[in-house]
Amino acid sequence: MPRTNSISIHNGQLGAAAFLALLLAGCSQPAPPKPPPPPEVRVMTAEAQPGVNVIEVPGRLQAVRAAEVRARVDGIVQRRLYQEGTDVRAGQPLFAIDPRELRAQLSAVQAALSRARATAANAAQDVARYKGLVAQQALSQQEYDTAVARLRTAEADVAQTRAQVEAARLNLSYTTVTAPISGRAGRAEVTEGALVSAASATLLTRIEQLDPIYVNFSQSSSDLLAIRREVAAGELKVPALRRVAANLVLEDGSVYGPPGHLNFLDLSIDEATGTTALRAEFPNPERILLPGQFVRVRIQAGVRPRELLIPQRAVTVTPQGASVMVVGAGDVAENRPVKVGELRGGSWVILSGLAAGDRVIVDGLQKAQPGKPVRVAAGEAKPAAAQPATEP
Repeated sequence: MPRTNSISIHNGQLGAAAFLALLLAGCSQPAPPKPPPPPEVRVMTAEAQPGVNVIEVPGRLQAVRAAEVRARVDGIVQRRLYQEGTDVRAGQPLFAIDPRELRAQLSAVQAALSRARATAANAAQDVARYKGLVAQQALSQQEYDTAVARLRTAEADVAQTRAQVEAARLNLSYTTVTAPISGRAGRAEVTEGALVSAASATLLTRIEQLDPIYVNFSQSSSDLLAIRREVAAGELKVPALRRVAANLVLEDGSVYGPPGHLNFLDLSIDEATGTTALRAEFPNPERILLPGQFVRVRIQAGVRPRELLIPQRAVTVTPQGASVMVVGAGDVAENRPVKVGELRGGSWVILSGLAAGDRVIVDGLQKAQPGKPVRVAAGEAKPAAAQPATEP
């Protein structure tokens, strides 16, 4: 009996110990999980380098010289002497107008000139004869003075009639309508048999000189003011006006081959639009460019000695503006708003918001969060090779 009690007591102690162990196990807390490591990103260090300041604006092509060929005499068109849509040279005949009426007018004034000359010759003989008689006192001075006056009147009539002959001869020459300038002649506005008038200056055709050719465009006064400020601050070096290069982008997106240059800058601002007018000149030997055509002009408006290029994938562009993610002190990501310029090749030109030496996140941008640490991968990303400013 005493042994049985000892076993019971021992079993009771074991049960209490097991219960206590289970109770302690239930009250213990699990160890907190380890925080995830910072996301890995690849960065590039912004470096300043010289770059061309390219401004792209829309424009319209215009012929360098344009002339409207109009009738200068009255008459009936007899023939068209040129082929429509072809190049003509200055002085080349374009139209023939019936010359018979003007030829008759010329003959009439030539006859009047002959009569005036005969009258003047007779008056000159009278003066010569009267001069000797006056010396012999066989003729009064008054009669001699009257003869001199008749001679002067006759000479004036000769001069007047001679001018009428020149005018009639000039009008007769207008019956052959010639090209005032060299260029591309357009469609004829009249046909054979049409009555043309000098009073209404009937339009016959148009001639446009297409090589070289102009492109007209405008720039806002605020943009011009910004450029002047950059030039004054030494941030932009601009050449002389006629040395500013330009390129054309055609309607299909292709770049026109031969480059041009600026040749005109208006010194006043349009009150209605707040812009100033500019003009560039381009060679057009193949007649690819036509007046009235819509184009885009890329102006190489100077060189920035220190320009930042950031890969396009590193820049986030929204309606509110552009921004990049940079790695600041302590490898903490920061969101940095920037002002972008043109897209050159695969990189944005950063105008403001970044400085040389800033570490810009290029890869792993989706995993980085502003204000959170990141882990910078070994080796820097390289910016895309910048394309020349004259290429799209």
